[in-house]
Amino acid sequence: MNASRTILVADDDRAVRFVLEQALTRAGFAARCFESAHALLECAAQGIGDLVITDIMMPQGSGLDLLKTLKASRPWLPVIVVTAQSTLRHAVQAFEEGAFEYLPKPFDIHQVVELARRALEQTHRPVPRDPVPEPDRFGGVIGASRAMQELYRTIGRLASSEMTVLIHGESGSGKELIARAVHANSPRRNGPFVAVNMAAIPPNLIESELFGHEKGAFTGAVARHVGHFERARDGALLLDEIGDMPPEAQTRLLRVLQDGCFTRVGGSETVRTNVRIMAATHQDLPAAIAAGRFREDLFHRLNVTQLHVPSLRSRREDLPLLAEYFLQRTARELRVAPKRFAPESMERLMAYDWPGNVRELENLIRRVMALAPGSEIHPEYLRLPSSSARESQPAPPRNAPEGGKGHSRALEEAVEQAVAHYLTGRGGEDLYDTIIRRVENALLGHILREVGGNQVKAARILGINRNTLRKKMRELPRSTGESGDRNLDTVLAAF
Repeated sequence: MNASRTILVADDDRAVRFVLEQALTRAGFAARCFESAHALLECAAQGIGDLVITDIMMPQGSGLDLLKTLKASRPWLPVIVVTAQSTLRHAVQAFEEGAFEYLPKPFDIHQVVELARRALEQTHRPVPRDPVPEPDRFGGVIGASRAMQELYRTIGRLASSEMTVLIHGESGSGKELIARAVHANSPRRNGPFVAVNMAAIPPNLIESELFGHEKGAFTGAVARHVGHFERARDGALLLDEIGDMPPEAQTRLLRVLQDGCFTRVGGSETVRTNVRIMAATHQDLPAAIAAGRFREDLFHRLNVTQLHVPSLRSRREDLPLLAEYFLQRTARELRVAPKRFAPESMERLMAYDWPGNVRELENLIRRVMALAPGSEIHPEYLRLPSSSARESQPAPPRNAPEGGKGHSRALEEAVEQAVAHYLTGRGGEDLYDTIIRRVENALLGHILREVGGNQVKAARILGINRNTLRKKMRELPRSTGESGDRNLDTVLAAF
């Protein structure tokens, strides 16, 4: 069957043309290869070809222009786009113009052959789209790493969809930016995009903020309040940090997602929703479900399509691109000449683990652009915490045990000394609660000092959510300065 199907290939790389021709021929297809888009178009204009595989960056015409021309003259001819310079812009444009598939190089040749078979078995009908200004659709989503290429590809596939999206990634990795990109390339792009941080809303106000309230619904409700669901009508609503939503609010949200309507707090009027839901979290929701902190049925409602935003340390090759982007953007905002990183400064940036991800990089660049003199940024102005830098870990105390087992033993000894201290002084009353409170106090105090009081970072390091951390900070007494406490804090500092 394949022998009668002709595949046209356009790529200016001779090696790529050779590999594709050999693989497609072995699979039973008739392959004809061209080194330019113009040459392939001349052949396709004669009605030759059942499928096209094209690169994007070529002399004598772009592969995207080739795709557009082919779709105008032969709209049902499937086209597979491949590229070595994958960007979100390229991925979205390729799918918008009607590409059957979009693959970043290097690709698996077996995958290409299988895609060719599938493309020839299916009919791909392009969906007309209204143009949107480029900066609104692609601004700030930057990266050439494999992880980002896969993300671009998925966003491109979602471009014609309105399905619910769950975005997972560490704090500061750019989850809201990705959500905005999904919205800006969706059929709802002309509608509003509303983002609400669930962790920033007091639990008793969540329902009012999401669904609104009527005048007199509670003390202080002096007028009707329109909630985020109504504000996002005909657009998209991003529920950021969905993992921090309290259980009772999860139940209300689930009912709204199931029924498609809600009532304002204190009201009786039924309001029908017309909004695309996106949710984002840095938490492990399946673990939260197992711990009873998140509803499993709500998770499945939200997890129709999942996007993973990679951490900055997992795509370090993107760091120079991001740094240059933030340098240029900050220079425009401050109306100053752009600066550049000295080579040794870039080495420090590449070696740092970036616990705050892209947001931390952006904040650092804003600071050094404002404070570093001259046109070149030297390492002394970076002020990166050495405790998180891979190239310079602080040396342990001279007599400190090495390795995880040694640290565990040191902690045990510190607890033993604290137990002896309290047994001698108090006779052992309420010893369990006393020791646990002291260990918790020492642990929280040390971690908060290490991160400069940043509760987001402290909660991430401790593995608890921010609400829990704030509750513990309110409940725990201040350090008494007793010898047992000082010893515990010293041991925790050695970890």
